[in-house]
Amino acid sequence: MSALKARALKHLENEGKTLGIGHDDKPESMYDNPQAYPQMFPWLFPYGYGGIGQARLKKKLSESEHKKCLLMYHDKRFQMDLYFPIVAFNHEQMKAGVTGSHLLVKRQKFAEIKQRLMSLDPSVLSNLIKRLADGEHVQPETKEEKDCYGILEDLDHVGGHVQGSLATKKYMRNEIWSLISFLGAPSWFITLSPADNRHPICLYLADTGEKFSPALRSSAERNRLIASNPVAAACFF
Repeated sequence: MSALKARALKHLENEGKTLGIGHDDKPESMYDNPQAYPQMFPWLFPYGYGGIGQARLKKKLSESEHKKCLLMYHDKRFQMDLYFPIVAFNHEQMKAGVTGSHLLVKRQKFAEIKQRLMSLDPSVLSNLIKRLADGEHVQPETKEEKDCYGILEDLDHVGGHVQGSLATKKYMRNEIWSLISFLGAPSWFITLSPADNRHPICLYLADTGEKFSPALRSSAERNRLIASNPVAAACFF
């Protein structure tokens, strides 16, 4: 990073040209916007084509499949970009969270809870939300606060198919406890952790060379190569 900053400073001192990209007044939508990714990553989409969500590709490829294809592009520029994989994954999580989250309630309590929802004090609920968001440990004291907490106990926020969500972890815990109840407690725990920074195949996947020719590399070079291409490490695993 220091070398890149020094090179950029030298470029500016030599009156080199720069490209300035400003901010628009209105935020760009990540829904049905094929130009969102080409605008965010002009160095990855140099001609402005190939954005995610194109109408002609929707019938053939989902957005997730399109992102996988880009991550496996032959020159590996999408894999090795610092921001593209994390932005693409964040968008997946946000969209899944928005479209797949809903509230569940037991059927026999539906009428009762509906009535309690309609009778809640919005100002008390907003105050509780703010205090909880600030990290405060809230103990309900008034009747209105206890009613709000009663609703929280009856309702369950579900997003089980959203990767990395709290609901996914909750379902995984329930599955583990069910397996222990059915099969008994495990006697052995085995963790597989391949040494990706030492394996020649993983180093080949992370590098940009086309020919597979294992070479002796220093430890720092191997670590830097694997760290710069997490997609290759995932494929190797």
